[in-house]
Parts: sequence; structure tokens; C-alpha cells
Amino acid sequence: MKVTEYVKFDAVGLADLVARGEVTPAELEAAAREATRAVDPRINAVVETWPTDDEPAPGSAPLAGVPFLIKDIGVTMAGRRMELGSRLAAGLVARADSFLMRRLRRAGLVTFGRTATPEMAYSNTTEPALYGATRNPWDPERSAGGSSGGAGAAVAAGVVPLAHATDAAGSIRIPAACNGLFGLKPTRGRISAGPDFDEVFNGLAVQGCVSRTVRDSAALLDQIRGPEPGDPYFAQEPARPYAEEVTRHPGSLRIGVLGQAWGGHRTTVPVTDALSRTVRLLESLGHRVQETEAGLGVDWEEFVLAGARQWTANLTAQVDELAAALGRPVDSTTLEPPVLASYHYGQRVGGAQFVSALAVRNRVARSLAQYFDAYDLLLTPTLPDLPVPLGTHAEGAEALDGLGWLRRLFDLSPFTTVFNVAGTPAMSVPVTADTGTGLPVGMQFAAGYGREDRLFRLAAQLEQASPWRERTPVVWAGHQADD
Repeated sequence: MKVTEYVKFDAVGLADLVARGEVTPAELEAAAREATRAVDPRINAVVETWPTDDEPAPGSAPLAGVPFLIKDIGVTMAGRRMELGSRLAAGLVARADSFLMRRLRRAGLVTFGRTATPEMAYSNTTEPALYGATRNPWDPERSAGGSSGGAGAAVAAGVVPLAHATDAAGSIRIPAACNGLFGLKPTRGRISAGPDFDEVFNGLAVQGCVSRTVRDSAALLDQIRGPEPGDPYFAQEPARPYAEEVTRHPGSLRIGVLGQAWGGHRTTVPVTDALSRTVRLLESLGHRVQETEAGLGVDWEEFVLAGARQWTANLTAQVDELAAALGRPVDSTTLEPPVLASYHYGQRVGGAQFVSALAVRNRVARSLAQYFDAYDLLLTPTLPDLPVPLGTHAEGAEALDGLGWLRRLFDLSPFTTVFNVAGTPAMSVPVTADTGTGLPVGMQFAAGYGREDRLFRLAAQLEQASPWRERTPVVWAGHQADD
């Protein structure tokens, strides 16, 4: 299969070709590797590829033979490196598959490499010292987002139709918005983080993917959802497969709109214009849309402080464990300035402060739950601005402590993290693009706990009403392969 043909299909379409005997998994893998060679030198999204001779035969699995990439954090594959984008963990090799990796294998995906992430996934841009900056395929001078920036750039550029991603504060939705993709953060407890973790960042982080089509994300979530033995909690199983939800009409939804973020960070004109166009589209589809407020139950500074305490305490424990296991120091030779500063901040977080941070999490979850009693969905921009230039996050970062660094991240992405705290599902949909630059603009829709079904139905309707799949970036495997 030629790359120019390969990039025309999503994962479900490729799996169908395999099932009908029109193409082999080996041919798909060869096309994916050729696509990687064609575009990755320009975007730096894939940090490693490997032979797949030891992969089990896909057989009749739902996504049989589809090429796939895993993120350099959050999932372990036996015998493969997981370095967390950090010099501290450089060369770290996983001893066993995580529960998620087992499910990815059972789905039939052919995992042939890993994608870039910022150090410890502790940023919403992907510019680690270990492997260098990942560039946005739409404009290589701009950020591809984070922390799943490598996944976002690889999928947007046509390397694979979908890729593994994680989300602790927006790390699925931010790169989806930056790269013109669909990205859904599932409900807390929907996918197991085991067996090495019971919950990541006290339940803030979840597993998932970014994809070019809605049905691909639905199909993958069907394969990886559900509890494993020992999980601390899990979300109630859906009434029907998500792959079926994308074929169902969403009905007339009550959708609240929040155009300006909590904390007073202003949304820029290109994004507010895109939001207005999205509202008009929703109304034309029969939805009831109105401006609204969505209280967090706490003020913004209390929210940021609690986040800093919760995040940094978790980070410090993780760093100490890695340093001890690998026999490496915790200093500027192993950690970048923002992460090192956050590590030291976490060392000073007391037990009572940490418990108070968890109480803030509870108040936010209760407050947003009340909101979703009144509205089916909440619409916000995914990000308040277009993808920022590379280097924006790093400006003056060496002078920030752990609280200051987290405040910067929350200021740059003020809409996303509240739904990680609340544990509710949220998605970024590439409904439209900036009329001036052509850059994609993501719109975020959030739903009540366990209501991914509602999100998938609306996303499929929006995909049909405002198709985005044919929009391709400057760096696109289908173009590069012709050169």
C-alpha cells in the first residue's frame, strides 16, 4: 500500500481492509514506517521505533493490523523503553506489559514505536531537553501541545490514524486542539492504570487517544475500557458500545457556553470568533445553546494552590522512586528547571496540606455535578489562544517555583484541568479553523460523570456537519510521499 493511499483511511477503515483481505498488516506497517521517515524529521514526534516481529498475530481482533504508537509515559510494553521524556529515566526498560498494553495488543493494534512527551508529562507543550521540541505540523514554529504532543503531531501528519495519549490536565485535549484532531478524555475510572498504579495523580490522569475521526476514538475506547482486579474504583459500564453511539442522533441538547475562563484569563479574538461560529452551528442542528456560568465551588487561586500541592507531591514521590531505582542524582543534570523546582516544592508539601488539596478536588467535583443537573453539556474553547510559538512556556521559567510553574500552565490552558479534577469526561473537537492563519481551533465539550455516550453522539454529528478530515497540515505524509 502506498502512503498516499494509507493516509486516506482511518483506523476502522484500515482494519476493514485487513479483515477483507485487501491489505496485510505487514503492508500497513510498511506504509506507517515510510510515513514516519517522510515527516518526522520535520516535526520530531516519534522518539523511537522498533521491530514488531515479536508482536502477536492480529487475527480477527477489532483493530487488527492497524499501526499504532504509544506515548513515552503512562503505558509499559515489555522489553521496550519508557523514559518519561526525562534524562532521569533515560534508558529505562519496562519489565512487563501494563493492563492497558495488554488490551491494546488484544485489540490487534501493531505498536511499532513511542511518541514524545515533555519531561514527566509536566507541561502542556512538548519541548523536552531529552529529545528536543516536537513541532506542529500546521506550523512547525508553533507548539504541538502537550503532554501528548508527540501523539498529536504524529496523527495530524498522517503517521498513524490514532495514537495513545494520556490526560492529567488537558494532555489529550490540548494537542488535539493544536493539531486539528479529535480527543476525548474519558471519565475517571473508565480505563485501568494498573498494575503499577492504582490511580495516577490521585485520579487526575486518565488514558485515551487522539484520532482523526470520532469513530476511531470510540472503537478504541470500547477495546480498552473496563476495570481490572485491584482497581480502586471504576466507572459504570455504558449501556451500549461507543462504536454504536457514534451512529445515534444526539437529540436536542441543552448546552451552556462559557467563553471566558475561570481565573480571568482572556480568550483571544480568533478563538472567540471560532466559538461564535460553533454556537451558530449547534443552533442550526437544533440544540438549545445559551451563555452560562459554571462555578467551581472554590476561587481560582485556591484551585491553583491545591493543584500545585497535589501535582508536586505526586511528582516528588515519582522522581524519588526513579532516582533510587536508577542510581541517579536529582539535580540540574537529570531534571529541567521547571520540573526540578516543582520537585523541591513538592518536598515541602505537608500531609495536612495534601489532604486539604484533595478536599478542594471534592468541592470542584460536587459543584460541577450540580451544573450537569441543569445542562447536558458545557461548551468552552479548548484553549484561549491559537497554538503558541515554541519557547513560549520556557520564557523566564528558570525563575519560577513549583506553584509559579503550575500557574503558568493553568494560565495557558485554563479551560481543561477542571474536568480532570472533577473526573468528568470532556472532548476537544476540531469544528473550525482560524480564518486568518488556517490553524485549527479546538472546541471543548464536557459532560456529566460517565456520559461519554452523549459526547460521542454530538461529536459524530459535528463531524458530519463540519467535516475536518479532509483538512491537512503543511507537514502531511500524503504530500511528503509524493516528493
